[in-house]
Amino acid sequence: MDISRKQFLTGAAALGATAAFGGALGLTVAPRGARAAALIERAIPSSGEKLPIIGLGTARVYDVEANDPKLPELKATVKTFIEQGGKIIDCSPTYGNAQAVVGRFVNELGARDKVFYATKISTEGEQEGIAQVNAALKEWNTDRFDLLQVHNMKDFDTHIRTIRRLKDEGKVRYVGVTTSFRRDYDRYVDLLKKEKLDFMQINYSLMQPESDQRILPTAQERGMAVLINRPFALAGTFRKVKGKKVPEWAAEFGIRSWAQFFLKFVVSHPAVTCAIPGTDKPQYMTDNLGAAMGPMPDAKTRERMLAFWKTL
Repeated sequence: MDISRKQFLTGAAALGATAAFGGALGLTVAPRGARAAALIERAIPSSGEKLPIIGLGTARVYDVEANDPKLPELKATVKTFIEQGGKIIDCSPTYGNAQAVVGRFVNELGARDKVFYATKISTEGEQEGIAQVNAALKEWNTDRFDLLQVHNMKDFDTHIRTIRRLKDEGKVRYVGVTTSFRRDYDRYVDLLKKEKLDFMQINYSLMQPESDQRILPTAQERGMAVLINRPFALAGTFRKVKGKKVPEWAAEFGIRSWAQFFLKFVVSHPAVTCAIPGTDKPQYMTDNLGAAMGPMPDAKTRERMLAFWKTL
C-alpha cells in the first residue's frame, strides 16, 4: 500500500486505530492513555550524566510567527516529548524564531527543569557571540544552558573561549562544537583531536553514513558525547521508502515504523549519545521516541540494515 507516515497517522487518529494495525502498515500509533515506557539512556562520557537517546531538533519546523496556526500542534509536540521522557532540545540563533517559540512552550509547560537545553553560537566576533548568548538566555527565560556549542566551527577559537568562560561562571554545563557539512569533515576531525570537548554534533543517517568512517570513531576515542542531526537526511530517507513496507525481520528489534528503523540504525552506533530529529506533530514524536525502547540492533544487524537500504 502506497501510504505515507503522515497519511496513516492522520487517518489512524481519526479512526482510533490500534497500535497493532499501525504496525502492520509499517507505522506506529500509541494507544490513547498508554503510559510512557522508560527510554533507553546513554551517559555523557565527561560526567556520567545519562540522557535519553532520542531528542528534539528545532530547525525549520519551529521557525514560525507568533500568530501561526501551527503553534498549538507544535506546543502539543513539545508537551508529548517531555511527558514521554524526552530531554534534549537542540536549537540555534540561526533557526529564526525557533528558540523563542520553543522557550515559550517549555516555560508555559513549567518544564525548564525537565529538559536539557542545547544551543549554539553562530556568528563572527566575540561581542557578536556574547550578544547571541544573551539573546538566547532571554528567549528561553533561563539563567543557564546545559550545552553551548560553536555552530559549524564558525570562528571557533573566539567562541570556544567565551563558552569555556561561561562554563567557569556556571552559566554553561557542557561545551561542544557542530558541523553538518561533508566538505568540513577533515577540519572537524583535526579539531576533535586537538580540543577537549564534552559534546560534538554531526549529521549521520542511512542516506548519509559517511561520518561513521572517521568522525564518530574519533569522538568515541576522545570521550565525547555525540549528538546526531539530520537522522532522516532532511526527510530524504522517507522519500526513498514511500510505498514500501518495513522489513519483517526489523520487528525483532521492536521496529514498527520507518522512523524507528532509521533512528535505531543511528542510535545503535556505539559512539552515539542521542539523535535529534526535527519533529512537528505529537504522533510523530511518539513514533520517534519508540526508537528509544526495546532491543537495539547489534553490529551484524546494522550491517543488514545498511545492506537492505542499498537495495531500495
